[in-house]
Amino acid sequence: MRSSVLKKEWEPDRTECCSRPIEIDIARLSRAERISVACDGVIDIASALFGVSGKELREPGRSLLSVARVRQIAMYVTHVELGLSMKDVGQGFARDRTTVLHACHQVEDLRDDIEFDTMVSRMEKVVAAAFGQPHKNAGLSNAT
Repeated sequence: MRSSVLKKEWEPDRTECCSRPIEIDIARLSRAERISVACDGVIDIASALFGVSGKELREPGRSLLSVARVRQIAMYVTHVELGLSMKDVGQGFARDRTTVLHACHQVEDLRDDIEFDTMVSRMEKVVAAAFGQPHKNAGLSNAT
């Protein structure tokens, strides 16, 4: 059964967004800081796109399926689009690397559903644009 959270329209909550972008010189950050900035940024994007609070996505331990699914998508997109290792993604999301591995497998399996694939593809594109990366799966997805 799909959660209504995952079927929400892709309109970010404008009340939570900043009026101007924040620019960070990532090259000056330590490795741990780069991981933290990347994961926090993806969590904030997932929060805005799916309407789940960033606080819930950052909480340790188990969550409702709707929150856990959004977190899984965020971990998957961080690994795939930003190229962070599963260990680094786990560090940034306060999870074990095996949890990230499970999340990536879950998301890959669920991408067989066109609607789910469209949501993940849109998140990938937003994250790629936000971090100034070319979208790695351009043209490969079922989504348009």
